[in-house]
Amino acid sequence: MRSGPKKAGAERAATAALSLATLLAVSGCSHLHAMHWPWHHPPPPPAAPVHELDISSTALDPAAVRQFWKRNTLVVDLSAASGSGVITLKPAAGSAWPVRLAVRVTPGSIGLLEVHGEQRLSVPITPAGGKPLDLELVPRLYNSKTAQLSVSWGPVSAPAP
Repeated sequence: MRSGPKKAGAERAATAALSLATLLAVSGCSHLHAMHWPWHHPPPPPAAPVHELDISSTALDPAAVRQFWKRNTLVVDLSAASGSGVITLKPAAGSAWPVRLAVRVTPGSIGLLEVHGEQRLSVPITPAGGKPLDLELVPRLYNSKTAQLSVSWGPVSAPAP
């Protein structure tokens, strides 16, 4: 039995429709995978900048030092800092010190971080990793009556002989 021209045209139309349906299904899968699968979570948005502390510095542009909340900790972002320098932190007018305070640094950019308040904290920064890390300040380093915190950074100095 010989297939006629009508049957061949119908087979081609069916093949084209099946191909088009497959193409649409495959292109739609990436959209569905990215948006609707229950195990897919979009990345969290970047933290919104805030102004809780007044920052003064001769080493960095104070506007380049971001402040943001990470849960209930105020993070002062010094990840752009390198070499050596000092910033001074004071509560903004009408506000108080946050209960929890952290400083974000990039290992390898600085070697030592020092914070002076009611007490002094000196933290060597190991150059491994290269990803920014948050160093939470101990509560006794400052209190509600502390006028300012001085944060300095620089290379690790050799111990005195």
